[in-house]
Amino acid sequence: MNAWTKAIEATGWAPALFVLIFIAASILILWRLEAMNEGGMEGTVLGTLVMPYCSGIGNLIFVFVIAKERGSGADVMTNALVNNVTNMTLLIGLPALIWGLHVIPETAGSRKKKRNNREHQVNRLSLLLSLSAVFVFTGAVWALGRDGRLDFNDGLVLIGLFLFWQLFHVFDVLKTHVRRNKPFTWMLPVNLALLGAGAVGTYVSIDWLVNWLSEIRSDRFISADNLGLLSGWLMVLPNALLALYYGWRGSPEIVYTSQVGDGHICIPLCVGIFALHRSFTLPDVFTSGVLLLLAATLLHMIVVTLFGRLPRFVGALLVGAYAAFIVQGFL
Repeated sequence: MNAWTKAIEATGWAPALFVLIFIAASILILWRLEAMNEGGMEGTVLGTLVMPYCSGIGNLIFVFVIAKERGSGADVMTNALVNNVTNMTLLIGLPALIWGLHVIPETAGSRKKKRNNREHQVNRLSLLLSLSAVFVFTGAVWALGRDGRLDFNDGLVLIGLFLFWQLFHVFDVLKTHVRRNKPFTWMLPVNLALLGAGAVGTYVSIDWLVNWLSEIRSDRFISADNLGLLSGWLMVLPNALLALYYGWRGSPEIVYTSQVGDGHICIPLCVGIFALHRSFTLPDVFTSGVLLLLAATLLHMIVVTLFGRLPRFVGALLVGAYAAFIVQGFL
């Protein structure tokens, strides 16, 4: 792997090439996720239990690289906040603005359409449950960080909350398979192996890019001072691919649950892991980021409950809120 890295560095285009490697690895992951979806895996399960680990692998690797290089925990928190705020505002609002997100489509009176409508009702309940978890996780981080720091004990609480949430979904999936008597396909190990290959490409690219960016000490925007923001934008690229692709495919439940589930990987898992490794001081953008996350989540819950969809004007409002967050918090 070092030989490949040195060969890429010798081209003189290493930063751009490693970004392309990261994007290519994300496309590989997206390809196999689509195969799993076509194989019959339920959209809400795919978006809640599988996609978050695939799209959020970059954030987990970022935590490992920062810990290995003895970097700042504030960068980890900034990375997580930028990732989650982007998910809950821009990457849900933009597909809604372009195509519209109808969690419960309008149906006529036929029996088949009514049966499909019941399935959409179940998807809506699952989505509302995932959105409720955002309040718990984000609220827990806010409560634990009111003293301006997160330490080892705080990390234990955050990881414990995340593990309980994942166990709930694992048993729910197993229960569904037993009830439907539907075995896992033989392609599952193959898909998981290809997802692992995508994860390797993600690790190699992120490791190089973080080290490269950490060495840039200047007043320019692309520098170590903006590591948290720039890495957050990089890690969110797989989520952007997922949101735009499944928005175009007309799968709003996957658009929603993939973005919400990816947020669970960052907060609380990534933040909790680094807090176990080393205590750190929270960044200045922490309060505004948390408040925007809670407000966006509340807005999603209201419109999904009342209308069963995300109207285009709400999508525009979310995109505007994201722009204001970036400009006021970083630019």
